[in-house]
Amino acid sequence: MSLHRLARASAAAQSLRRPLASTAAALAAVPSRRSYAASTYTKPLDPEWTKLATKELKGKDPKERLTWRTPEGIDVKPVFTYEDYKDLPYVKEEVPGKFPFTRGPYASMYTVRPWTIRQYAGFSTVEESNAFYKKNLAAGQQATHRGYDSDHPRVVGDVGMAGVAIDTVEDMKILFDGIPLNKMSVSMTMNGAVLPILAFYIVTGLEQGAKLEELSGTIQNDILRTQDSQLARFTCVLTVKEFMVRNTFIYPPEPSMKLIGDIFEYTAKNMPKYNSISISGYHIQEAGANAVLELAFTLADGLEYVRTGIKAGMTVDQFAPRLSFFFGIGMNFYMEIAKLRAARRLWAQLIKKNFDPKDKKSMLLRTHCQTSGWSLTEQDPYNNVIRTRSRPWPPRLAGRSHCTQMPWTRPGSHDSKVADPWGGSYMMESLTNSLCESAMEIINEIETMGGMAKAVDSGMPKLRIEESAAKRQARIDSGQETIVGVNKYRLANEAPIEVLQIDNSKVRDQQIQNMDRVKRERDNARAQKCLDALTESAKSGKGNLLELSVEAAKARCTLGEISFALEKSEYGSTSDIDNALKAADTFAEREGRRPRMLVAKMGQDGHDRGAKVIATGFADLGWDIDISALFSTPQEIARQAVDADVHVVGVSSQAAGHKTLVPALIKELKELGAENILVVCGGVIPPQDYDFLYKAGAAAIFGPGTKIPIASVEVVQKVEQALAKKEAASKNVMVCVLKFPNLQNSHFVSLSLLEMPCSNLGLPVYD
Repeated sequence: MSLHRLARASAAAQSLRRPLASTAAALAAVPSRRSYAASTYTKPLDPEWTKLATKELKGKDPKERLTWRTPEGIDVKPVFTYEDYKDLPYVKEEVPGKFPFTRGPYASMYTVRPWTIRQYAGFSTVEESNAFYKKNLAAGQQATHRGYDSDHPRVVGDVGMAGVAIDTVEDMKILFDGIPLNKMSVSMTMNGAVLPILAFYIVTGLEQGAKLEELSGTIQNDILRTQDSQLARFTCVLTVKEFMVRNTFIYPPEPSMKLIGDIFEYTAKNMPKYNSISISGYHIQEAGANAVLELAFTLADGLEYVRTGIKAGMTVDQFAPRLSFFFGIGMNFYMEIAKLRAARRLWAQLIKKNFDPKDKKSMLLRTHCQTSGWSLTEQDPYNNVIRTRSRPWPPRLAGRSHCTQMPWTRPGSHDSKVADPWGGSYMMESLTNSLCESAMEIINEIETMGGMAKAVDSGMPKLRIEESAAKRQARIDSGQETIVGVNKYRLANEAPIEVLQIDNSKVRDQQIQNMDRVKRERDNARAQKCLDALTESAKSGKGNLLELSVEAAKARCTLGEISFALEKSEYGSTSDIDNALKAADTFAEREGRRPRMLVAKMGQDGHDRGAKVIATGFADLGWDIDISALFSTPQEIARQAVDADVHVVGVSSQAAGHKTLVPALIKELKELGAENILVVCGGVIPPQDYDFLYKAGAAAIFGPGTKIPIASVEVVQKVEQALAKKEAASKNVMVCVLKFPNLQNSHFVSLSLLEMPCSNLGLPVYD
């Protein structure tokens, strides 16, 4: 019952790639909050070059004709000279391996040791994935998102489809059979269910005979990157990945930060070679952010995590050297190189300024890079081969630490013979500096707000990403930005291509059998004791959750059991959750479909964190959920509610517009003949306004601190009452007119099951 599932309908309501009516309309609809470093290059073009270029352009101004304005708002001149370079900070004294590490974290870079290869791998059963891993390892590779067991009904269509299915430590042991974990660096993409998965990995290593200090690798663990939107795919507080972008979080922000702090503490103490987090900018880019936003929000997230580690009682030098970053690589060749160079410089400066580290390694930004999925296309998909082949070059030339590029691309090109070949480039150094200035402006803004947690709570990152995404989509729709095979060079006819097919039902059946066997053979009393200890620790805040999860893994507790033990501490008693699930299931059995709610944001209230949490929670408790777009009108919400055939509209309000907007919505529903659709309210609503809203027709109001399972049960009951009232009303108006042969023009009025006296309706009664 993890509170992680944003309703599928929200993707339709707020799709990043939704068609726009027109470019002009789209750009006009999105206010430009800032231009960043729109005119960083203030120095004029070289006069001699300008004369030559003007002649070649037949009298046209080369500045106007050839200056390239990037999506980040940076003007890139067609040619750079020493004049653009000479006054830039750092560039004259920068060398690889020296602060601020713009040119690379290590002095020799790839000239001695190549990048680490990390292929994204894992599907179907653990046996198939194990065979796949061994094949990849032979080819040069150096190498479960959420907290459900495979027998849970919510994952019936997902087991083995988007990653390898792991339910117990026994699955992890099969996955790494024949792969010594004391010699192999393992990077895992895992966020919501990070504790059980990391615990399974640790126990697998120990049972292979490895020591904790020998285990190396990375756990993504950027649990907070899912905040605020489907358009910007953001959803709950703090960073820009699980709570901002992907919606695969399980626990709310505060317990999530406790979880991260415990992982930092455990790995710093016991696993010095292990990277305890991979701070993700990749998913920010995938959501539509430009390079400046990706850079700024990712580093601001990193600062928040560093403060979390320090709050947990560690010094910055105890854990910062093991922080890892993850950036996406798009199609803008020069910008991606500059972004990674700027990231290293900014991170070193921020850590030095804010935390005064004694260890140089604390200031190093080590990053994994992966080619962007957003820019891959369904249309003419063979173009994606070229896209993914060309995009590893920018991070390769920019000095990233890990990538998904295979080793045979290295020897023949000789590009690794020089560390930071772009160092000293007039253009690249200028572009790097512009990105630093633009990103630092946003980071300072976030710090002024109190850090990334406060910024996300305000909705600022979400809105910036939405703006960036909408503007880019407008450029694509208008043809200003070319996507080969989509808006240019389109194929008239495309042949279907073969895709990997996985027998999901077979995988799930096998996983359930394996899990049942583990449960039969384990010591159930020991397992329950471990689970109870986890719940108690999560409630009290005492003890280390990863250490307790390792003990639970040793006792053969399942992934779902560990996740639920932690979840119980946050979301109340098991009985509350069970009651909510039962209420929704009973409703579905009786009505033939699940209760359905539209979570609505009206007016200029852009704070949708609470709305997304409610949507996620209700979805996990058995509801079908729709989510409106931000800034909707009452008319738009009413129409969406009717079109979606919902039972209830849940209005989320934090901007004091409820006394106007809620009555207007109820009026619009009545005008559409949908007065049977209930309206419930939640958010920050003054108690003195409750009576006003009830009189206006609100069915229920939920203030801050309301437990989601209890609210779910109450709303189900309200819907049932409304449906019963509707049914009764329909029978009241079913007036049956019967003519009897021996009574001329006589009528008999029946009120069906209610058997009310006909006189109550003012109608004549005939015997």
